[in-house]
Amino acid sequence: MIFKTFWRKKEISKDKKSDIEIKTDIFKYRTDIDMRFTDLDMMGHVNNAMYFTYMEIARTKYWQQTIQWDWKKTGVVIGKAGINYMKPIHLGDKISIYVRTARIGTTSFDLEYIIVKTVNGKEVVCSKGKTVCVVYDYETKSPIAIPARERAKMIEFEQLDQF
Repeated sequence: MIFKTFWRKKEISKDKKSDIEIKTDIFKYRTDIDMRFTDLDMMGHVNNAMYFTYMEIARTKYWQQTIQWDWKKTGVVIGKAGINYMKPIHLGDKISIYVRTARIGTTSFDLEYIIVKTVNGKEVVCSKGKTVCVVYDYETKSPIAIPARERAKMIEFEQLDQF
């Protein structure tokens, strides 16, 4: 028995992800990540869950080095995290992550990430991620406003318009 689709008039398009140009020049912060053997899965590439760990490492460095976030005063929790995988990372690849603050709200802000590996002297985009970071008071167990000092540092570092 042969089934034919009569209602499909449109030609099936190819995957658009491969056509998307991801620009790292809008990112002002980049850090290198050390890969560990335990990051690999049975297929010999970095396990998908490790990408979130890499984003966490880069996020922590970004906050310490550029924003000087005061962890003792103000906490941050991740409200949402997502990632698009584009190319695998294998043992021996040199990995770097770009991080930037893309949006600043009242109690939360968005961080964007681009994970790249260096191949023949050129950066190859392996994934693009995003986290929604919520400023959090651990005593009251509730979101709080982004402190003015940290907000100002994010705006200044990223050269963002006032929010």
